[in-house]
Amino acid sequence: MFDGQTMSHDSRHFADDLEQLKERVIELARLAEERLQLALNGLVECNPSLLSEVIAGDSRINDLQIDIDGRCLKLMALQQPVAVDLRMIVSALKINQDLERVAELAVNVAKAGQRYLLHPPVKPLIDIPRMGQLALKMLREAIDAYIARDVVPAHGVLRQDHWLDTLKDQIMRELLTYMLGDRATVEPSVELIFISRHLERVGDHATNIAEDVIFIVEARDVRHGTSGSLPPGGERRRRWDTSPV
Repeated sequence: MFDGQTMSHDSRHFADDLEQLKERVIELARLAEERLQLALNGLVECNPSLLSEVIAGDSRINDLQIDIDGRCLKLMALQQPVAVDLRMIVSALKINQDLERVAELAVNVAKAGQRYLLHPPVKPLIDIPRMGQLALKMLREAIDAYIARDVVPAHGVLRQDHWLDTLKDQIMRELLTYMLGDRATVEPSVELIFISRHLERVGDHATNIAEDVIFIVEARDVRHGTSGSLPPGGERRRRWDTSPV
């Protein structure tokens, strides 16, 4: 009887630890999303102080990243999880890295935004904000899928990655037209191109998270187009952004 009670207590404790890990991943996602939204607001509103706030960073983000990694490693070492529990922990490690990159990309957007605001505007900002909101939408839906362990919105995120890439290409073509027509637009246009690339990578990381949700729920690796949800020719691998700030 004592052994059974001990096992039951250990199981409850392990379940509580997994739930706390999940809560910290969700908090990190919320903070990363807030930083990116703030960077976009600073750009659209031509507000350098908002951009400076993003660049200054958030110590809570760093603390959470370290805490999540530590919790994952401790759970794997002490509990030796299997099946869905193991997939949850491994995915939390990967999602932690993706969210860390989203927070860093928000800083990249803010820095490029500061440089852009040093010049007269190239054009009214329409597609960049659209792209930013789509990237944020993908991130929110990927995290919602993670919270609910629901593969349906996860597959929806995979489909939206193609739309984000299409918007980036459209922005590139339009800015090249401005650059060819007026040399004064070259430097600010380059900053907008950088911003579109950073936003594209946010979408990549949201897609990574969605793939992890499918892995958790179905124990399937869909990184190479096996999900059937990607557009033709849309096979993708997990992309890690190592570009300089």
